[in-house]
Amino acid sequence: MAQSGARKFALLSIAAGFATIALKALAWWQTGSVGLLSDALEATVNVAAATVTLVMLTIAALPPDDEHAYGYSKAEYFASALEGTLILLAALLIGYTAIGRLITPEPIVDVATGLALTAVASGINYAVARRLLRAGREYRSIALESDAQHLMTDVWTSAGVIVGVAAVALTGWQRLDPLIALAVAVHILWTGGRLVRRSAQGLLDHSLPAEQLHALDQVLDRYRAQGLDFHALRTRAAGARSFISLHVLVPADWTVAQGHDMAHQVEGAIRAALPQSSVLTHVEPLGYPESYRDMDLDR
Repeated sequence: MAQSGARKFALLSIAAGFATIALKALAWWQTGSVGLLSDALEATVNVAAATVTLVMLTIAALPPDDEHAYGYSKAEYFASALEGTLILLAALLIGYTAIGRLITPEPIVDVATGLALTAVASGINYAVARRLLRAGREYRSIALESDAQHLMTDVWTSAGVIVGVAAVALTGWQRLDPLIALAVAVHILWTGGRLVRRSAQGLLDHSLPAEQLHALDQVLDRYRAQGLDFHALRTRAAGARSFISLHVLVPADWTVAQGHDMAHQVEGAIRAALPQSSVLTHVEPLGYPESYRDMDLDR
């Protein structure tokens, strides 16, 4: 259900992308500005990235099977990594185009129309980016969050281009236009690198974020107050899902049934605090030396 809702927002991103491509391409066609061309190229990357996001969210929604017992939720990281790579390629293309125009400057024309079209496109991107960011946090989707951050970067890029192109029109300094495009390229290089790094962390089974670990500790503290203890806690995130394993130490004189029931209570409490989590527990007796011999990460 969560992935179904997330896919709806990926479709919204694609629709917004096509609208902004049309507006920004028209703005470049009207003015001949390489700065506006760089903005239009980034909008093209937005559509490609949003399409990949939709495909990967569809894959991530598939249920576990015999060959993928933990599901397909890591597919979202491939979407985020590919989006970062596309951003890096767009930055290189923008830089190549800008250097050519820097060597051989050309005048820009019909500035007012071009900037008005770009401003409308930026308004669309801003509204969609804010909505995608909320949806990404709601559905815990790194793919949607990456798409939202990319669109927001596009908004700031467009704002810089608008100011720069207006400055070219006012000052007549034609080389300012490709210099703006180069600044855009550097900016989106940084954004692309950040997305790739975040995706790599997910693929390397990074632990849960600090706020979720805090919520988990609060749950365990309630049971510690009842005389239980815990160790060998391990967490990892895979897209919208969380995977948690831990050892539950119960009084040594408890029956197997008592320990089993308590472990189920702990699992249920954790899942209530951290929705979309898979929890695995192992019951051990308090005070037994054997219970403390498998606490290391590499057991």
